[in-house]
Amino acid sequence: MLLVRSRRRGASLDTNRLVTWLRSLALAAILTLLPQHAWAATGLDGAAMRWPYALPFAGLLLSIALGPLLFPKFWHHHYGKVAAAWSLLALASLVGFGGIMATLAALVHAMLAEYLGFIVLLFSLYVVAGGILVTGDIKATPVANAGILALGTLMASIVGTTGAAMILIRPLIRANRLRRHNAHVVIFFIILVANVGGALSPLGDPPLFVGFLHGVDFFWTTRTIWLQTTIVAGLLLVIFVVIDAWRFRSEPPPGEAGPAKPVRIRGLVNLALIAAIVASLLASAMWKPGIAFDILGTRLELEDIVRNVALLAIAALSVWLTPDEHRQANGFTWEPIREVAKLFAGIFVAIIPVIAMLAAGHHGAFAWLLSAVTAPDGAPREVAYFWFTGLMSAFLDNAPTYLLFFELAGGDPQVLMHQLSGTLASISMGAVYMGALTYIGNAPNFMVSSIASENGIEMPSFFGYLLRAGGVLIPLFLLLTVLPVAPILHWH
Repeated sequence: MLLVRSRRRGASLDTNRLVTWLRSLALAAILTLLPQHAWAATGLDGAAMRWPYALPFAGLLLSIALGPLLFPKFWHHHYGKVAAAWSLLALASLVGFGGIMATLAALVHAMLAEYLGFIVLLFSLYVVAGGILVTGDIKATPVANAGILALGTLMASIVGTTGAAMILIRPLIRANRLRRHNAHVVIFFIILVANVGGALSPLGDPPLFVGFLHGVDFFWTTRTIWLQTTIVAGLLLVIFVVIDAWRFRSEPPPGEAGPAKPVRIRGLVNLALIAAIVASLLASAMWKPGIAFDILGTRLELEDIVRNVALLAIAALSVWLTPDEHRQANGFTWEPIREVAKLFAGIFVAIIPVIAMLAAGHHGAFAWLLSAVTAPDGAPREVAYFWFTGLMSAFLDNAPTYLLFFELAGGDPQVLMHQLSGTLASISMGAVYMGALTYIGNAPNFMVSSIASENGIEMPSFFGYLLRAGGVLIPLFLLLTVLPVAPILHWH
């Protein structure tokens, strides 16, 4: 039995979960050693698919949207089973369409090439950030709340939207717990810290990291869209202060309180571990040993495997080095990351036919999309790229959505960074900014909402959040569409 012990108290990892991981690794190793010609996948022909193949994905999204609203008790206990049911329906339709081997190859690709790295990064950031304890008295005034939001927005491009959100959400919740009106604080936190703030570096948000892996310069978004990000974030902070000040006026006066306790940060070793996570991401992007393992047609690069192992090791170090009482004081539980892991596993599976149809371009069911973003003379319509990338990122995972439009725009990073810089800026801003429109637009959104609900904050439903976030963000996105600031988004 493998034990991971805290310095203060003996604690062991869940051995059943460890055994499951080891079995999965063993299965992956066995599949790697099998003759690849026997397992070669023919692939899924997205051009031959029609829109009904997207129904399981639409059903899963509607379940996520309506389940907590209409059947809250059932949803809380069975959301994993619901996600699995829609995933199985999607896989069954693919088996009927392309056969067992093609479906198995597509499933392996979705889980190993896309979902695994996604959830390992989220898991490591969630565990490490959960060990950072901010103590002391923070008065939930509009100025203090705006300060936390501004700090998180600045942090997001350095430690990632997930890292910044997980570090600051619990102190923000503790500060605002006694306020009668506090859900709007979390909503703006999701918009700013979990999304908009990550627009200035590949470390900030997964779509930009995908661009970095495909040849976009590390500081390209910093140089190119810093002004747009500053304008959007600045206006959001102003709007928040106005709303929070109005809400704050209706709050009852605070009772008698003793002397305020100074703000302190404990578990500082986890800051070093977050730096190690960032270093692991950078190293995996720059280290190219040229070694890969083929599993049912999916290439697992050695650098990606090493990165995932390193991230899991960093998470284990955080559990070992952080005193248990820090996580207890934070109200740390595994439920938020468990919920994200299950629901996004379902999303990554159910979205397989959707991505295949989108990738078919002019020959697929979504041919109209390519026509919408391209003028008759072949020039890109940048406004269309911004809105289509953004709106699809709000309901699909924004990383593959970014990559899809990146490829639709030609896929050459040098051309996109120079001659078509407006197009790449449109794709980048749409994927990052509009991920804030729904709970599923970016993974931290769901985690923040789950943590807030666990701590007694009455968060709005899926559509309630969409209406609130859209009411604030859509006017700002319309402003970006016509803003005479380079790179200017052309209508063509």
